[in-house]
Amino acid sequence: MKVPIKLLILNFFFSTEFACSMENPSRNMPLKAFDPHRKDFVCKYESDVVPGIDEQAEQWFQEGLALTSHTLWPNQRDYVKAVRLWQQAAERNHWKAMLNLANAYAHGLGVARDRERAVKIVESAMLLGIPAAFDVMGTYHMHGIGVKQDVSRAYAFWELAADMGSPSAMAYLGEKLDAIYDSPPSFWGNRKVALKILECGFQQSNAEAAFQLGAAIRGENVEFGLNNERALRILQEGVRLGSVKSANYLFSAFDDGERLAGGAMDKNRSQRYFVLLDALRRNPDLRFPNLDKILPLPPAKLPMWNGDRNTLLDAAKPILPRPTAPPPPQPNPAWLLTGRAHIEPGRQLPEQPQRQIVPQYESTAAPETGYWIARLMHPVSKRHRAWDAQQLPMRYLKGELFDRSRTGLQDEDGRIRFHYLGEAIDQLPPAPIKDDPRVARRAARYSDIPKTERYYRSHSPCPRTGIWRPYLPDTHPLHASFNRWDRQAYVRKGMPFPAVVTDRPGIEEKDILWQWLANANEVHNGLEHVTLTPGEDDDALGIAP
Repeated sequence: MKVPIKLLILNFFFSTEFACSMENPSRNMPLKAFDPHRKDFVCKYESDVVPGIDEQAEQWFQEGLALTSHTLWPNQRDYVKAVRLWQQAAERNHWKAMLNLANAYAHGLGVARDRERAVKIVESAMLLGIPAAFDVMGTYHMHGIGVKQDVSRAYAFWELAADMGSPSAMAYLGEKLDAIYDSPPSFWGNRKVALKILECGFQQSNAEAAFQLGAAIRGENVEFGLNNERALRILQEGVRLGSVKSANYLFSAFDDGERLAGGAMDKNRSQRYFVLLDALRRNPDLRFPNLDKILPLPPAKLPMWNGDRNTLLDAAKPILPRPTAPPPPQPNPAWLLTGRAHIEPGRQLPEQPQRQIVPQYESTAAPETGYWIARLMHPVSKRHRAWDAQQLPMRYLKGELFDRSRTGLQDEDGRIRFHYLGEAIDQLPPAPIKDDPRVARRAARYSDIPKTERYYRSHSPCPRTGIWRPYLPDTHPLHASFNRWDRQAYVRKGMPFPAVVTDRPGIEEKDILWQWLANANEVHNGLEHVTLTPGEDDDALGIAP
């Protein structure tokens, strides 16, 4: 069939305009119309396109989350300080901090509500190519936040975000397309594509995508894509990822004895899902990567539990190395020196002098009492630099002449100036240990992780029961986007390591290493008990080929 020339020209100009708009995306950018009946979906990963995050920006971001944690009462949350921290992180292109900052301005959290500024922050994130920013812009258009309300543009932004790799947009659109007929704007019948979209979101560890995919494929008709066994595993993964919907679904399934749960009531399992469900309702920041430590799927037996809610929750959380106290301050060698170089025991020079004084030439007198150090004005040779390194802080009283001797130097070696270091102060005690922000908001717990790092290949059976961390070595090009602090799993000895996004382009199973973090449940009289202890170390455990 021939395509009319006019239509070809229109399509050319539309495609060109859209391509140009992606070079300078904004709230008013031209958009392709939302197509609920699209024929296919190509999976892309958000982590492959977002900018890298430096450690300091991540620290600020996490501190902001701790200050606004759901574990705090509303009147205890400090959004003012959190906004300052997120602003600092946003200035270093921390994209999650940028979107949190936009949300604060959109809703007046810690700052005066300024929806125009919120939109501009999201636009700046769009310029960085962040898929989640396009997802947020869709939400702004749906609800008229800083822009004119426009449902059509909202869906167009969401579809664009999903195509770019946003898992949250995938979860939303996948649920909207998973129907057998159309009822716009509520849902559309495009199940084949819906499942592809949800699969992609699920592979990116999105909790909502896990729930929507598990709910979509529950049932017995395999020909129609229904599979209770896989749905159960996916919903279990949803609980790991913090999905309150998945926890609620599995609580009901085991409580009522649904086919999804094997067709028989299991009150012990439903009770534990209810504890997790209740905790997630109170604190959506919770994640349970080590869920199998407390609640493995049948036919595995449940470990014994003492009934304490916190024991159950903490055992399933990700673990972090327990911080150690910094070493005590070392004795200052200057305590043993005599004369001007002597510093009283228990005292030290400050990091910054109490007063800023211009460096003084050697022929002058000290304008201020304190410690001064000699430095060559122009150290150009190795001998010069060595002389500078040998100089000690010397204390002069106000008005005393500086020492003009040049032991080790000739007069022609240049002029010397004395730099003010300040008066000695009491030696500072070690800095107190601060809780990691992730522990402060109860998203993780501390544990004594084995000092000797031991690794195992993913294609071999698990050599020891406990918590394991999958990761890619630093030499792998995707290690920065794959390695996460909360990517952990509880694996029993002899079982295969769980599959971890092995279908992602650029990552193969053989690339993934597993680090043992200990924390196996204790066994007494042949019965396994949920515990939080690190477990015994094993010197024989090493890296398997």
